[in-house]
Amino acid sequence: MNIVIIGDGKVGHKLATQLTVERYDVTLIDVRERRLKDTINELDVSCIVGDGASAEIQMEADVQGADLVIACASTDEMNMLCCLLAKRLGAKQTIARVRNPVYYQQIHLFKDELKLSMAVNPELVLAGEISRVLIFPSAAKVETFAKGRVELVEASVNERNPMAGLSFREFYEKYQIKMLVCAVQRGGEVYIPDGSFVPRQGDKINIAASHKEIEKFFKFVGGLRGRVKNVLICGGGKTAYYLSLKLLSLGMNVKIIERDGARCGELCELLPKATIIHGNATDHELLEEEGIDHVDGFVALTGMDEENIIMSMYAKTKNVSKIITKVNDEALQHMVDELGMESVVSAKNVTANLIMSYVRAMKNSMGSANIETVYQLINGRVEALEFQIREAAKYTGIPLKDLTLKENHLVACIVRKRQIIIPGGNDTLEVGDSVVVVTMSQGLEDLEEILKR
Repeated sequence: MNIVIIGDGKVGHKLATQLTVERYDVTLIDVRERRLKDTINELDVSCIVGDGASAEIQMEADVQGADLVIACASTDEMNMLCCLLAKRLGAKQTIARVRNPVYYQQIHLFKDELKLSMAVNPELVLAGEISRVLIFPSAAKVETFAKGRVELVEASVNERNPMAGLSFREFYEKYQIKMLVCAVQRGGEVYIPDGSFVPRQGDKINIAASHKEIEKFFKFVGGLRGRVKNVLICGGGKTAYYLSLKLLSLGMNVKIIERDGARCGELCELLPKATIIHGNATDHELLEEEGIDHVDGFVALTGMDEENIIMSMYAKTKNVSKIITKVNDEALQHMVDELGMESVVSAKNVTANLIMSYVRAMKNSMGSANIETVYQLINGRVEALEFQIREAAKYTGIPLKDLTLKENHLVACIVRKRQIIIPGGNDTLEVGDSVVVVTMSQGLEDLEEILKR
């Protein structure tokens, strides 16, 4: 597949990195020559300096022969114009990043006219990820599959956890919780475990199950936290707006601290049920005044990663039960993990995951199973993918114990006619199933690829 990306910013660069790892042919367009020189030194991509809204530049990038054009330049208007032009030149499919809430709310009215295959709003997608964690505060991260029926959550094994010292097989047999641990992070090592794996204190585990069974697990291990009622959000940007809408609709109390006076005025009109405070959230005295001691949810969403980290560390000293930190810089994300920050989110990463799901689905559309969802776990070292089996294949109807899977590949969950199956050796994959696969390989595109030849 030939893919053209317009805009070598955070999202564009992240996408280019993932796509080149998976050996797609990528061309980047950006007006910043120096930025593209750095990218050429780092990635195996073609780069063209120029305005992505120029037909001449797009033709130089061979947009007319492209399978997909992704527009993620600095402005929504630019992205929509680039996609319209690309489609007129002959590009097969187009994706535009659209961040403005007004544009996004009415995108359905002009999506066909713009010839858009997909519009992505990073702040809205990020707000959805944060809200899932606040709704289920026991988990560090929550991803969903099969239209929300299956959850994949991250949790830590602490000294009180009865899992420590038992193999996963012994734990499942002893406590009869219908779940599957599908990835383990131990220090700098990552494992796709089998039933004989024995977790230790300090391990981070990823669990696949229904919400009911995961809740049962957290209750059993003593990690079930109370419902979040009062949320303090630092930073009043677009993500804060979308997140507040969601939390207010769930009956939570929301307070936003924003340093820009004009933006505070806008938020007061947009969110009449929220409390809007004009001030600098890095001021500890202000946080004290606004009741950080009494909130059970703290979300750091300013545009500065360092500020978000510092504020979250302060919230941790105040024993806030649920802290979520936005960090876009991947180098800082590793540092935050070392500091013990539980829930770290990134608009860049959630947007890239969403677009990668679309790209993989495009590429494997001729196969027996379609990719529905792709999530990257543990700093991109593990992938969780949801496949929809559309037709009979060499792996359907055969017990899993008789299928030889490649190393570090795991069938984590099967959803069949609304029934959630945590698979055992006698279970089979059938036409119509949604199947969640966890793998340490990058670029899995077809369900057959998990089998040894």
